Amino acid sequence: MKYQSGNLVPHKSALMFTPANILQEDVCLPAAVIRKAALENNIQWMQRYADTRGVSLAPHGKTTMTPWIFQQQQQAGAWAVGVGSAWQASIAMVAGVKRVLMVNQLVGKANMQLVADLKNEYRDVDFLCCVDSLTNAKSLNAFFSAQNQQLDVLIELGVPGGRCGCRTAEDALMLAETISTLPGLRLRGLELYEGVLHGENPRPHVEALLRDAAVLACQLERHVGGEFILTGAGSVWYDVVCNVWLEAKKPANCRVVIRPGCYITHDGGIYLQAQNELMARDKVACDLGGDLVSALELVAMVQSVPESDRAIVNFGKRDSAFDAGLPHPVAHYRQGKLLDSPGETIETTGIMDQHAMLTFKPGADVQVGDIVVFGTSHPCLTFDKWKALLLVDEEYNVLEVLETAF
Repeated sequence: MKYQSGNLVPHKSALMFTPANILQEDVCLPAAVIRKAALENNIQWMQRYADTRGVSLAPHGKTTMTPWIFQQQQQAGAWAVGVGSAWQASIAMVAGVKRVLMVNQLVGKANMQLVADLKNEYRDVDFLCCVDSLTNAKSLNAFFSAQNQQLDVLIELGVPGGRCGCRTAEDALMLAETISTLPGLRLRGLELYEGVLHGENPRPHVEALLRDAAVLACQLERHVGGEFILTGAGSVWYDVVCNVWLEAKKPANCRVVIRPGCYITHDGGIYLQAQNELMARDKVACDLGGDLVSALELVAMVQSVPESDRAIVNFGKRDSAFDAGLPHPVAHYRQGKLLDSPGETIETTGIMDQHAMLTFKPGADVQVGDIVVFGTSHPCLTFDKWKALLLVDEEYNVLEVLETAF
């Protein structure tokens, strides 16, 4: 992509752009932007957390699907990048990621062939995926044996009513026994995702699942040659995962790997709440200094003020996540100048495909042509609506155009 006078134009060369400032209307709006300083803070904070706890970090790349961000995470010390599909794995490998955890089942001949081709092309990349059934294990074995390859796998442990994963330790042990007889597979460890546990007070259930997993890991140890990978932890319970697994009895050569993803840009909604709760219960996180900050913003323009207490802004469901709360105004500009904070006077009250509705208190000064900056909740579903995002400094100068690969 090439950046020219506010317009993204396809280009075969590296990303380039002419100088532009969002607040000066040099860029077509709406636009999704990432504040560079906040992004760097989040990358460094989470890596520092993992290093302090003595665990490995494999951030879930499906949050951003932005190769440039994968590279920044790896350069900062990430042990791996997590993905959810064979296609996503290919994007990570092309970006130069040296270890890819496909935290999902690999099914279908085309997907298997893609992985086989990747293993041939990127021989120095460590690729792992999950398996939770004898049927899948035997299918993978038949395919990769025929390719004269060996596929590294993690057994996935699940919960009743959840998504994938063996439902009992007995099922997982039986699967491990079978894998040990299959020449096309090599067992590397155990995976789970505790985030499927919900309810009024999920923490005791999360801790119970983690303790059960540690016991199961010890039972599986004899089927794993060398290092045993024990991995879990999304963006909500990564401190609890560390607490339980670091204290539990584990295989002798065990690497604990956490996989938060949304920390990369954080948000002003559900992950802000989750992080606040984590900071309140986790002394390690508090003692690190600093915290995660919101880095992803949506910048849009007021296009209509049809009523005295109502304005219409030129973004909608096609541009931003709305499943976990509507985008909320965080800054208000006119002709490049910052006006009063909109948090107390302006509220997003509705959203359609291409329009968002704001209501405001009497006396609020909102005019057609104003620029409003919005924070969002649940960054995954904003990232995947954009082919490119703009990396900006604190004055909203565009520093780089970041392509996504959804």
